[in-house]
Amino acid sequence: MAEKMTLGLLVGNRGFFPDWLVEEGRKRVLKVLEDMNVNVVTLSTEDTKYGAVENLQDAEKCARLFKEHAHEIDGILVTLPNFGDEGAAALAIRMSGLNVPVLVHAFPDELGKMDISHRRDSFCGKISLCNNLVQYGISFTDTTFHVESPESDEFKKDLEKFLAVCRIIKGLKGLRIGAIGARPAAFNTVRFSEKILERHGISVVTVDLSEIIARARAFESKSDRVVHELEKLKRTFNVKKVPSEALERMARLGAAINEWIEQNKVQAMALQCWTALEELYGVVPCAVMSLLSESLLPSACETDIMGALSMYILQLASGKPSALLDWNNNYGNDPEKAVMFHCSNLPVSFFKSCEMSYQEIIAGTVGAENAYGTCVGRISPGPVTFLRLSTFDDEGIIAGFVAEGEFTDDPIETFGGYGVARIENLRSLLRLITKYGFEHHVAANKSLVKEAIVEALDNYLDWEIFTVDGCQCHREE
Repeated sequence: MAEKMTLGLLVGNRGFFPDWLVEEGRKRVLKVLEDMNVNVVTLSTEDTKYGAVENLQDAEKCARLFKEHAHEIDGILVTLPNFGDEGAAALAIRMSGLNVPVLVHAFPDELGKMDISHRRDSFCGKISLCNNLVQYGISFTDTTFHVESPESDEFKKDLEKFLAVCRIIKGLKGLRIGAIGARPAAFNTVRFSEKILERHGISVVTVDLSEIIARARAFESKSDRVVHELEKLKRTFNVKKVPSEALERMARLGAAINEWIEQNKVQAMALQCWTALEELYGVVPCAVMSLLSESLLPSACETDIMGALSMYILQLASGKPSALLDWNNNYGNDPEKAVMFHCSNLPVSFFKSCEMSYQEIIAGTVGAENAYGTCVGRISPGPVTFLRLSTFDDEGIIAGFVAEGEFTDDPIETFGGYGVARIENLRSLLRLITKYGFEHHVAANKSLVKEAIVEALDNYLDWEIFTVDGCQCHREE
């Protein structure tokens, strides 16, 4: 469930336009925000005329109000019921000092109401406001149409997307990603730069795998944490095929990881999931990681920190759990379908149905008795957004790609966690992945949030984000 957001509302006004347009327009926008369960910080009708901003003094009042509520405000909505005073509106945002997303909205004029008593000229005023924002270096988000009625479906969709953008930007501030263990030796693909992440305010908190194993072993089997984790495992998964000893080891592992997460205020994590854990402790961590991801703490395989970050951003946008998958197989001769797979630790909400078993790939090395805990099942059909972010050390940047598609019901029989995904122009996307050296892992979320992802990462964070449109992959500009 996505968290409730708070917007700072700035109502623009140009004095020689009819005042009733602003009075009515403000009420209409506030009603829409209330209906969409959005908290609002805005000037009152006692603070300024109709609670709007139309001069320097109003701008100063608005800036002070936004500053006072800076810890609450996730984004700013500027609405223009008439032309608006573009300088005062832009100045209020700059003086507030808030570094949050800004949505610029303008009311439409109506044919038959173009006389001096009714005409808004918001169409023109929006252009002037955006000109000022560009001059001030303030990034902003546009609506789908240049002018939109606040009650329209288009504006409500734009507002939903904007709220997702706000969640992403807010959620990335001071983010702490946990790295449990070193990357597996064979996985050069998941290398990344901690320094580039730190430059963007994202910290990586490390711990040796042996410390987590020692913590797990130190827990008493009847401790509250272990009992709680064991109950969750039994309640969530079909565990009929799993030995009780393996289940208890998983519960201890879950207790140890959760304790470490709480102590270090970690919001996403990546784990060295094979094969040291199986050889030293005797289980795979998949089910434990599945529970973490389902509880909205994304957990990535093979110490893939950038995979965990991609999962977290998708989750911020949608409010739903994310998974990490491999681009694993072709689906026959269909150029727009691929088999997506992991061993797996997918969140349970991804599956049609799911049971716990042993990990068939790792079992060949460590033995089935040391490989219990994997989540086996098919991904249910429905929409999906894929995201992969990487650090490019030579350029010193974060870059990635985002694509939307669907999980299908096409027939397939295999093992692990799997599904068939259809993505339009998949071949172009795969060319992009191989050309730039993106990883074989990709984060997935059962929602359609591509537009919000691009807007947040490209427009506000200036990360290089590629998308697939038509027959080409290109960077968003």
